[in-house]
Amino acid sequence: MPILKWLTRDDDIRAAGSVPYRLLEEVPGLGYGDRDTGNMLIQGDNLDALKALLPFYAGQVKCIYIDPPYNTRSAFEHYDDNLEHSQWLAMIWPRLELLRELLAEDGSIWVSIDDNEGHYLKVVMDEVFGRRNFLAEIIWQKRTSRENRAAIGSSHDALLIYGKMSAQEWKSVRNPLPPNDKGYSNIDNDPRGPWRSIPFSAQGYRPNQMYIITSPNCTRHEPPRGRCWGATEPVFLQYLAEGRVYFPKGGSGKPRIKQYMGEEAGLVPMSLWLAEEVGTTEASKREILDLFSDESPFGTPKPERLMQRIIHIASKPGELVLDSFLGSGTTAAVAHKMGRRYIGIEMGDHAVTHCQPRLKKVVDGEQGGISGAVNWKGGGGFRYFRLGASVFDETGQIRPDIEFPVLAAHVWFSEVRSPWSKPDPLSPVLGVHDGCAYALLYNGILGDKSASGGNVLTKKTLAVIRSALPEDFAGPVTVYGERSALSDASLLREQITFKQTPYDVKARA
Repeated sequence: MPILKWLTRDDDIRAAGSVPYRLLEEVPGLGYGDRDTGNMLIQGDNLDALKALLPFYAGQVKCIYIDPPYNTRSAFEHYDDNLEHSQWLAMIWPRLELLRELLAEDGSIWVSIDDNEGHYLKVVMDEVFGRRNFLAEIIWQKRTSRENRAAIGSSHDALLIYGKMSAQEWKSVRNPLPPNDKGYSNIDNDPRGPWRSIPFSAQGYRPNQMYIITSPNCTRHEPPRGRCWGATEPVFLQYLAEGRVYFPKGGSGKPRIKQYMGEEAGLVPMSLWLAEEVGTTEASKREILDLFSDESPFGTPKPERLMQRIIHIASKPGELVLDSFLGSGTTAAVAHKMGRRYIGIEMGDHAVTHCQPRLKKVVDGEQGGISGAVNWKGGGGFRYFRLGASVFDETGQIRPDIEFPVLAAHVWFSEVRSPWSKPDPLSPVLGVHDGCAYALLYNGILGDKSASGGNVLTKKTLAVIRSALPEDFAGPVTVYGERSALSDASLLREQITFKQTPYDVKARA
């Protein structure tokens, strides 16, 4: 398979492995609504944030959408979009690698791009995801007004779609578009309700579907040239007896079949998405202005209807959606309204000035964008996180300045997939979840002044852990510590799973 070469390629394809592992630190004051929905808004560099998410979400994200800088050599208000070509490739490669690791086996990643880097991106994604896992390229009509100053006006962007399976395999898991409810009527007062007619013909030649059909006014019809009828003659006669056959033009036209409202299967998505179907950049700017009337529109927002279609095709309610270039927050807002869980990552200050206020408005039931179409009334919530310090130094050891609550939050989150609520006072027991207790011996939490600082699992430290557990608790305990002085038989008898720091912590990164 052809590969793309650029100046710093050798370093860039190894970059994801050298990203320092950092913790996610919750900012409770910026979260909103129901905090236990699983929705996350993360402020910070998306490369570091994606690495930090791996221990919690690797292989679990059903739909990834990203709208990276297009490298258009023009400066947007909220992004430095003026990157040299090699710098752009250096930026996108490691992020795609980490996104691939987060993607579910039956998931898909959708990347918005224009023709400045789109063709190079296709070659890079072929290499990162595998050429056989290219699913489609969607052309989105982003504007309808004519751009008179250009040699040829740009009216579209592209969406490159990849997965971890082939297009034929993905077909069985992607969702069709809702049926089109236009064109139904009931001109003959059919008691079965509104209907519309569809052609009664099929491509190709099938001998048992080549016959003469006579209309009520005695007009004889053969199949259209190069086609056959849509079913065998006995099936057609059954349709006729059921009153499902319609002859247009007063009975002289070729037969068509009645399709009643509700009978039509979902529509196969096509590769051309028109502005009238999913909106334009102008529509999306109006949506932002409606939300932030005292703000200038965000430079490159996407309309909610566009994101609605992507999320509908690529996921089901309750599944996880990720956008690591969140921008003005459209992906998270639409995912929230559509009943998906989401993770949004944004680096700049507009994580606070745009994304967080927008999601608060969604929780409160704002009625812009797709709200009416999906009957959104409000509810749910999200948690807000910032990136914490790097956990490990260059030798792989936990940094000495990492405090107990920071590492405890990481251990708890990695085990039970929800943020840790710090108790007061602190205890080596982090909590109990689904019948299992979790404890951390770290950074002198027991007040031990010895060389090991009480970080070793011994009979003495185990007794302290036992005393901190709920009185009626009798289940298994997972203990993180520097080392264990208990025998394997003792660990088994005590229902203890021991995990060594830093190695078992780092292994989960």
